[in-house]
Parts: sequence; structure tokens; C-alpha cells
Amino acid sequence: MRRLFLILALIISTPWSVMAQSTGSDGAAVLVADDLYITRDRVLVAQGNVEAVQGNTRLRAKAISYDDQTGLLTITGPIVLNDGAGAVILADTAELDQGLQNGLLRGARMVLNQQLQLAAAQIDRVDGRYSQLYKTAVTSCKVCADGEVPLWQIRARRVIHDEVAQQLYFDDATFRIRTVPVFYLPRLRLPDPTLKRASGFLAPSVRTTSQLGTGLKIPYFIKLGDSRDLTVTPYLSSSTRTLELRYRQAFTNGKIDFIGAYTRDDQRPDEQRGYLFGSGAFKMSRGYLLSFNIKTVSDEAYFSEYGYSYEDRLRSDLTLSRARRDSYVRASLYNFESLRAGEVNATLPTLVIDGEFERRFFPKSVGGEVRLSLQAHSHRRSSDRDTDGPDPDLIVDGRDVARINGKLEYLRRFTFRSGLVTDVRAGTSFNFFDITQDSTFAQNHSDIAPFSSVALSYPMVRRVSADVSQVLTPVAQLGWTGGDRQLIPNEESTRVEFDQGNLLALSRFPRPDRRERGTIAALGVNWARINPKGWDAYISAGQVFRSIVDPSFSDTSGLAGTSSDLLLAAQIRNTAGMAITARTLLDTNLQISKTELRG
Repeated sequence: MRRLFLILALIISTPWSVMAQSTGSDGAAVLVADDLYITRDRVLVAQGNVEAVQGNTRLRAKAISYDDQTGLLTITGPIVLNDGAGAVILADTAELDQGLQNGLLRGARMVLNQQLQLAAAQIDRVDGRYSQLYKTAVTSCKVCADGEVPLWQIRARRVIHDEVAQQLYFDDATFRIRTVPVFYLPRLRLPDPTLKRASGFLAPSVRTTSQLGTGLKIPYFIKLGDSRDLTVTPYLSSSTRTLELRYRQAFTNGKIDFIGAYTRDDQRPDEQRGYLFGSGAFKMSRGYLLSFNIKTVSDEAYFSEYGYSYEDRLRSDLTLSRARRDSYVRASLYNFESLRAGEVNATLPTLVIDGEFERRFFPKSVGGEVRLSLQAHSHRRSSDRDTDGPDPDLIVDGRDVARINGKLEYLRRFTFRSGLVTDVRAGTSFNFFDITQDSTFAQNHSDIAPFSSVALSYPMVRRVSADVSQVLTPVAQLGWTGGDRQLIPNEESTRVEFDQGNLLALSRFPRPDRRERGTIAALGVNWARINPKGWDAYISAGQVFRSIVDPSFSDTSGLAGTSSDLLLAAQIRNTAGMAITARTLLDTNLQISKTELRG
């Protein structure tokens, strides 16, 4: 609010002969009024629609008078002071000293950042920093002109607003809902709405469970600097003593966020319990991005008892990646921890190393695109057994797998004058697998698999209106992949989904340890309604036919046999980001074998 008064200081320090309706350079004070005159007692008087402006700061009043001998500035309202930065003062009358550091405003109301209203019988200005409001009502609810009581308010004998510290101090504060007093506090401190971050208590919460009873959480926010903060939350009940912590820090090239808890309770009185989640991302040199996620917990029952997370499999990872127009590289390290009953982490591939590289080339001599891609992957189980132990699965307990997969392919699109679009693809893939701690499979495997495909599409566009268009595109593809499948375990492609995204893929397995072989044909049709200013709709239908039955496709995948189920898919979305997606598979008898709806 101090800026609101600086404009007047500039005005009264300006020579009177140049004050009336002056419009100087940027930063100069401007005073506009219907009448402007000086009395015999050397009192400057501005009357009628008085408006004073300097920069973004604006003062409107009925009349302003300044006594040059006493230095007293008297303003007759209604008065509106607006600093252009979110603080507004409304008053009936005001009396201020020459330096505008001290004074009195009667019938005043202060509005901070369009969020908080403070109505007072009078406001005293002290030392240009403090505003003392007497008999004050404070609320963030809309105050109606008819005098209707707001939903909630804080009434206080006195409120002091410290503009430098951006704090509000209440004396004898009573919190009311409508006109009903709820509780009384002799002293209360709140940050004003212009302060983005400040240390202090946050809203408490109550949590009740059958195991831990009724407990109270009282969070306290600690500002450690402009880029760091810590939130400490004691959680106390008859059965637990828990301390929750959250630490955040921003850097010039990234940020980190850690959240966790430390617990001593009656559920496991001899154990120290808790959890830790952390995440971060940093922009590195040469366009690289480094990110990490940490998730760990003391025991399997902790989340179900305390409700901090509903995950039953925790994934921690460290990833370094870089994406450019014609290349992509990524290296990741993962660690998994299962909390599911019946799953033993020692027999699960909990440690995973994964990397990929892709580069595109555009040879001008032959046209089209040449794409080179490499993948490296390794997963390890901590068990040392090379056979399947006494557990429900049929997987060797200690099997470890490492692989390197590469692919070199050529892609070219031809668009004919008739509108027919032809996409040609040809290339080869090479694969190396290393399987250890498994007595049922040989250790080393390798192969080379050539492939090719030709896809035809014929998009037909219909303009419905100036903004809306419809596109109908029938598609057909014939592809071939050579070689025989290697005798290796199916570790990564255990779940296969048939959808519109892989209708024209040469292999619908999600990972390279499985690949479709032989001749494969796909037929489909796509319809789209496109409106950049409204809603879009997409409908797809398709089916896959193959020369060789692949036993790795289950019946529920929709891809078993020499012909797949009939795929029907649709999506509706609008410019606000809302979308609904549906997918259905129909078997040979046109019965629904699988359906899903997402929104």
C-alpha cells in the first residue's frame, strides 16, 4: 500500500504552476480536476472528479486540499486508491502528513490482491510501513452491496498490516460463520495475499482408521529460501507417532521433490517404519535430460495402514535421455519392489538396465528415409536357483536375461495423382540373447530376420463446413518377416494387446524377445471428423490375417489363429483436453471377446 501514497508525495512536491492537467514523461505525476486553485492561506485545492495518476498508481477522490504551511493533506471521498499491483483502498475521508508516512483514513476498506477484504472504521498510517485498522472485519468472500453477511469472516479489535513483511497481525480475533462465533484467538498472524510463500502452520486434518484410531495432523511449512522449502507434519493418535516430511528445491536447471514419513506405532512396536518417495529432473549440457524417481517402504503393510500410496509395485529409476529432430538416445536403470502377497522379490526381475538409440537419415540420391535403431536390455533376479522352485509360477527362479537388438530399415512414401498413398518398408533386424542361471535353455542365441511390407491407403476428404472436415481412409498392408523364432523364454512379451495403434505393425509383440514371422496381411478403414474449434471424432475397424499360427498369442489377445478378431475402436475429444476412447474385439461369431472404455 505504500506505493498508493507515493503518488501524492510527488504531486505535492511538484510546483503548483505546472500541476493542473500536466502530462509529463514516464513516471511524472498527473493531477486532473474540474477546478484547481490556491487560497489566500496558501492552500492548494482540487475539486470535482479529482484523479491523480503516476505510472500504474491511481487516486480518485471528490476533493484534495494541501496546506503548504502545516503540511496537512486532506482528501474528501469517496476515495479510491489503486497501486496497480493488487492493493486497493476505499475510504470516506483521509488526513495525511506532508510525507504521507502518517495519517488517518475513516470509513476505510482495503482489498489485497483481489482476494482479501479488510473493512475498518478507520485506518492509521504509521511510518509509511504499517496500516492499523480498527474494528475490522476480514473475509475473502464476496461482500454484497445490500449488506448481506459473508459466509465467513474474522472480526478483530485491531489489525496491523506490515507492508514490508507482508503480514497481517490480529488482536482479539473471532472467527465467525455468518453471524455465529466459532472460536476466539487473542493473537493471530496471517500472511497477506501478496506473499507467495511464508513459514507457518497449514490447515490441520483429522484421520480415523480402525487400526490407528483417530489422529490429528498439523502441518508446518518452513520457507528455507526463495527456492527451497520444508513441510513438517506431526501425525499423532493413540496408536501411532508419525512425522511426515516433504522437501522441495528448485535449481536453475531442474528441481527435486522428496516426501516421506518416519513412524513408531503399536502395530509393530519393535520396528522403525516409514517410506520415502523422491523425484527430480535436470536439464544437462548438449540437450540431455537427467531424471530420477525413488520409491521405497519399510514393509508391505505400511501403505495399506497409513494410506500414503495405493501402489503394490514400486519402481525406482534413473534415466538419461536426449531427443533431437533426427535422433533419440536413452539409458535407464530400474529397480522394482513388489508388495503383493504371494510375490517373492528374489524370483522377480527387480534390477533392469535398458537403453535405446535411434537415428534417421534422408539420402537425397534415392529419397525416402533410412532408420537405424539399437536396443540393449538386461534384467536380473537375485535368486541363484537355475530351476523353478516350489512356487505357483512356472518360471525359473534365478533366470537372468540380457539382449542386444538392432534394426536397419528403409522407408519410402509414394503419393500418386489419383490420391493413392503407398508406403514401402524393407530392412533387416539382428538379435543377440544371453540367458544365464537357467538349466532349461542354452545360454547364447542370435539370428538375423529380414522383413518388408507394402501398405496402400486412399484418403478421401469431405468438407462439411468452413471449419469441419471428414476423412475416410481405407487401408491394406501386406508384410513378410523371415527366419524362425529362437528357442528363448518369453520374458517381456507376456501381455499382447490388439488395437488401432498396431494394426499395420509387422509385429504386435511389445518387446523384441518375440517377433511375428511369415506373411501377414492387414485390412482396415479409418474415419475422422476434425474441427480445430470444436470436437474431433475417430473410428477405426480392422483385421489381421497370417500364414502361420503363432502359439505365443493367447486367446484373450484377439490375435490367436490365422485370422485375428475384428477390431472396432473409437475416440471423441474436444479442445479442452477431454477424451473418451472405446475399443472392442469381435470373434468369428461376431461375439464380443473383449471391450474397454477409457475417459
